[in-house]
Amino acid sequence: MKNVTDSFLPLGNWPFAGSFGFNTDILATNPINLSVVLGVLIFFGKGVLSDLLDNRKQRILKTIRNSEELREGAIEQLEKARDRLRKVEMEADRFRENGYSEIEREKWNLINSIYKTLEQLENYKNETIHFEQQRVINQVRQRVFQQALRGALGTLNSCLNNELHLRTISANIGMFGAMKEITD
Repeated sequence: MKNVTDSFLPLGNWPFAGSFGFNTDILATNPINLSVVLGVLIFFGKGVLSDLLDNRKQRILKTIRNSEELREGAIEQLEKARDRLRKVEMEADRFRENGYSEIEREKWNLINSIYKTLEQLENYKNETIHFEQQRVINQVRQRVFQQALRGALGTLNSCLNNELHLRTISANIGMFGAMKEITD
């Protein structure tokens, strides 16, 4: 390490007389040195700096073009998605309207079916009541007839003697004979 620092020590101790050396006066040498360094940098670094800036410019332009292309693709996809959304919303509205009308139609069909079923049940009830009334009326008639027949037979048996009985039978046979002659 000592060798490295020793090599810089003689630079500060050079004589100022007629030879080439460093001026340590900071106010006089700084603008001159800076202008020389800047001139050398500009002369030699101009091409490199220009190439770096051109490469950077090309990358920025390429990035901007890619971004524009991606933006246009995204806009197209967004428009397609909006179109699909509109179509789906219209179809959903149509399904909703059809569903509501179908529900309303089914409701009225069900109500009408229930009314028809109730009418049929009412008719069956009325027919059953009428049938039961007729059956009861027939039973009552049959009982009345049986009781009347029993009463008549009882009366006949108590009132009829053998002679009256034979005369009634003869009269009935005579009526049947006359009816037979009329029909022949």
